[in-house]
Amino acid sequence: MGNKFILLVEDNPDDEALTLRALKQNRIDNGVVVARDGAEALDYLFGKGKYAERDLNAMPALILLDLKLPKVDGLEVLKQLRADPLTALLPVAILTSSSEEHDLIAGYKLGLNSYILKPVDFDQFTEAVRNLGIYWLAINETPPRGRRAK
Repeated sequence: MGNKFILLVEDNPDDEALTLRALKQNRIDNGVVVARDGAEALDYLFGKGKYAERDLNAMPALILLDLKLPKVDGLEVLKQLRADPLTALLPVAILTSSSEEHDLIAGYKLGLNSYILKPVDFDQFTEAVRNLGIYWLAINETPPRGRRAK
């Protein structure tokens, strides 16, 4: 997997396929790890369960996080990420169809980096993913790998 990769946390197979297609169409060739619920995302990031052998120095350059997830919802995932020095500095963008103001405010209060509404139109969605990829994977500087918040 390339130097910078994306963790996509998405329970809807159609939205997962759409996101992967949009990344490919925009030639964003970074690797993508998919977690299909909040619990799996946390296991992946903290090296638990089936990910117990994972190298925790290899963290995603960007987490695309859906809000409405089974087992552990997106806001709780974000809360747990921000509470742990291992993951506190990881860039997290919520990619959701929820335009509810309380979700937006709660996300930013928990340390969210970006809140993107999933456009209904595929061309608009592809453009949103392109912009995400360019900014978070090419322009944005992230803390050095293995660097933990104190």
